Amino acid sequence: MSSVWTNNLKISIFGESHGRSIGAVIDNLPAGEKIDFKEILRELKRRSPGNYSFSTSRKEEDIPEILSGISNGFTTGAPICAIINNKNCNSKDYKNILEKLRPGHADYTANMRYNGFNDSNGGGHLSGRLTAPLVFCGALCKQILKKRGVLVGAHISSIGKINDDRFSYKLEENLLNKLSKSEGLILINEALHSDFYNEIMFYKNDGDSVGGTVECAIAGVPAGIGDPIFYGVENVISSLVFSIPGIKGIEFGNGFDCSKISGSENNDEFFIEKSNILTKTNNHGGILGGITSGMPIIFRVAVKPTPSIKKKQSTVNIRNLKSESISVLGRHDPCIVPRVVPCVEAVAAIAIFDLMKGEGKI
Repeated sequence: MSSVWTNNLKISIFGESHGRSIGAVIDNLPAGEKIDFKEILRELKRRSPGNYSFSTSRKEEDIPEILSGISNGFTTGAPICAIINNKNCNSKDYKNILEKLRPGHADYTANMRYNGFNDSNGGGHLSGRLTAPLVFCGALCKQILKKRGVLVGAHISSIGKINDDRFSYKLEENLLNKLSKSEGLILINEALHSDFYNEIMFYKNDGDSVGGTVECAIAGVPAGIGDPIFYGVENVISSLVFSIPGIKGIEFGNGFDCSKISGSENNDEFFIEKSNILTKTNNHGGILGGITSGMPIIFRVAVKPTPSIKKKQSTVNIRNLKSESISVLGRHDPCIVPRVVPCVEAVAAIAIFDLMKGEGKI
């Protein structure tokens, strides 16, 4: 079981990719919150495998069974525990490569960490399959946040060489609502759908994979949330973002691009609108000194190419320590970026929920 203790929440994720079930326990949600189970199912469907030609053919329903913490549609204040049964495992795909270290995977590091006793079928406990219970936890937090006027939405920012539009300074509530309810190739500029699809299929047809980036926005968070140094908003979001397998980088606001411009270009000038202090631009991504400014929180994450590819690569047999070649067959996403989008929304919601609860806003 993998657990995280934030200041105000405790979340544990358990199970393995080809095990009987996966699941989550989330503790310290407030009692009396009405939970829409259909919304939870919708969020899980956005992440679930087997729904598109550009994703894995492994088909999972991902219907959570609530064991505790929700009764008659309301949170009880007790820890919420849910399990999701694995119904479409195919461990035989790994039979001939279990002793071979898959390039780009955690086979070697997990073998060293667990003395060779880890289950590596489908990645075991380190698999992206474990993002399903993570999305379940995020779906709960998203519902509670929305009642407080906080919206979370994300989209595919890029795949390979193809780029979507970025969030604008004037972030529209309708856009966030639309993105958070979208599935598949979630884009701001929907005219680019075929370009993104073709980019993924090019690598799939070549027996390879491709990575990309996801951009996330959080609107409605009041100014003054967060702490400097160790418990800043960037700190909390980043630590949870890296719970998603395949994430290799994160940037907030103007991110790394701010290193290429002057201070006068990067600074966001303040002004007053209807008695509210705002900034004319949002290069700071809604966070200054680890504390929210009241502007939308904007961040982007880098997603690596799926390491499981059909192309032959060199590796080592962990049992006899001999060099061998490997081709990873079976069912894998040629690009995990589309399915990472709801995962990023989920961890963003968990992070903001935790921060706002600490400030008494929830």
